[in-house]
Amino acid sequence: MERWDVVVVGAGPAGSAAALAARRDGASVLVLDRAEFPRDKVCGDGVAPEALDVLAGLGVDPAALVAGYPPVPRLSLRSPGGAVVERDTHRPSSVVPRAVFDARLLDAARAAGAEVRRRTVRTVAAGADGVTVDGDLRAGVLVGADGAESAVRRALGLGSNRPDRLAVAIRGYAPALPGQGATQVLVTTEQRWPAYAWSFPLGDGRANVGYGELVSGGATRAALVEGLHRLLPGVAPEGLRAHRLPLSTGRPRLPGGRVLLAGDAASLVNPLTGEGIFYAVLSGALAGGAWSAGAGAGARYRAALRRRLGAHLRSTRAASELSRWPRLMDATVRAAAADQRVFDDVVALGLAEGRLGGRTLAAAVRRLPAGR
Repeated sequence: MERWDVVVVGAGPAGSAAALAARRDGASVLVLDRAEFPRDKVCGDGVAPEALDVLAGLGVDPAALVAGYPPVPRLSLRSPGGAVVERDTHRPSSVVPRAVFDARLLDAARAAGAEVRRRTVRTVAAGADGVTVDGDLRAGVLVGADGAESAVRRALGLGSNRPDRLAVAIRGYAPALPGQGATQVLVTTEQRWPAYAWSFPLGDGRANVGYGELVSGGATRAALVEGLHRLLPGVAPEGLRAHRLPLSTGRPRLPGGRVLLAGDAASLVNPLTGEGIFYAVLSGALAGGAWSAGAGAGARYRAALRRRLGAHLRSTRAASELSRWPRLMDATVRAAAADQRVFDDVVALGLAEGRLGGRTLAAAVRRLPAGR
């Protein structure tokens, strides 16, 4: 039986970050994925600068990850009632197809000494002194970074998110919107709320376009396509594919012991925006960094994640509940249009690890319609 300090299931951003972190701490690391890389992944392709910061801390050159894709310094947001804000973000984001970004990041993990194999994991058995994978691999610690349909999560007996804590999105590629330039565009609507469409420019005349809503709303492929065309009229996307997004409002209690969950497998998807890459690389890095605790790796990882994201996740949960009132979302967008600081707070809450502060709440309340 082969023995490894760390086995990572899933070679996306969470898995590669876990491998990089464990290698920096001297672990022998094996990464398993059922796909051959490069491979496509349904996603908005937006990479927040905070995600690149995490990877830089793991020894990866951020410029190499986004090479060939120009920075996107502006964000436009339309509220359900039609209020619009468009401003420069505090730092520019990047839009890089996941087929490119994930392959580059996995190559960085290989260069750091991780071994990568194509393999579909079928069984995981955790014991006091290690974790057995498919009966022929033995890991001191196993990191499940295998996405929304995680086999590792199922092996732990953890069910899927309930429908009102689970979104589904459809995504394709189309010509950028007229006049879009280097601006990420988000459009929301009261119809089938909460739901939104996006258009994120790649810098070559194309954009990643998509639409998402909660599963509990009765989403079908036809409804998703109709929502995309309703909010972004005139788009002609190619390669439309759908994917489920397990939102952080439905995340399970992370297990202790030698099996850890990171990224989508841990339901770490922002409930306000559907963003998951920042959460993926951060949780992967923290999981990989916990391997040396052995049987206590789960407890160490859980504590590290709570220190880093606990207050933020409480904020996104609260904001998600407040967003049930579209008029409050309208007021928040108007407040962001009036104050760059409020805009920056909203962006940090939706794309990184910001918190729901008094400044943003007070500014939104002041812009609620009289009598509401």
